Amino acid sequence: MITNGALISELPLGRRPEASNFPRRNRILSGMARACLVVEAPEDSGALITVSHALEQGRDVFAVPGSVFSPASRGTNKLIQDGAKLILDCDDVLQELNLFAWTGAPAVTAAPRQAARLDDDESRLLRFIGHEPVHIDDVVRRTNLPVTTVSSTLALMELKGIVKQVGGMDYLRAREESVAYQSG
Repeated sequence: MITNGALISELPLGRRPEASNFPRRNRILSGMARACLVVEAPEDSGALITVSHALEQGRDVFAVPGSVFSPASRGTNKLIQDGAKLILDCDDVLQELNLFAWTGAPAVTAAPRQAARLDDDESRLLRFIGHEPVHIDDVVRRTNLPVTTVSSTLALMELKGIVKQVGGMDYLRAREESVAYQSG
């Protein structure tokens, strides 16, 4: 699985994605996961169906709170009200699951007045990510890079502190370009 990935499905190969099959798919995903984290969900969200599967399977449920004025946060806020663990950052998840942050990663420290060392994909993505949230789909369209490349590059950039996900797969710059991050 590490080398080539895996395909797990109850449906025949080649079947086109249909919204009616998403709950079945998500039941499998929640069954394979240790916990279910909901970042954003309207009241009628499919994510809430996944949460019900996770609860039936004895999985922990976590939710990121959102604005009481946002319809996209009504589901997550209700989950918290109903007993889901409120999550503010990744450390909350690690603590709840009794896990510890991987210590093999180099420490991140700011080094003022040095240009950030970005690879080609990071530089390309950063041209389309500013200080206002931009959705990952827009970044994919603007860069013409594969979704997998954009997704993995954004995840690494987030770990480096270059961008920040602000919910709903929207990203923005997390710091000024003139600040570099070096291993300590």
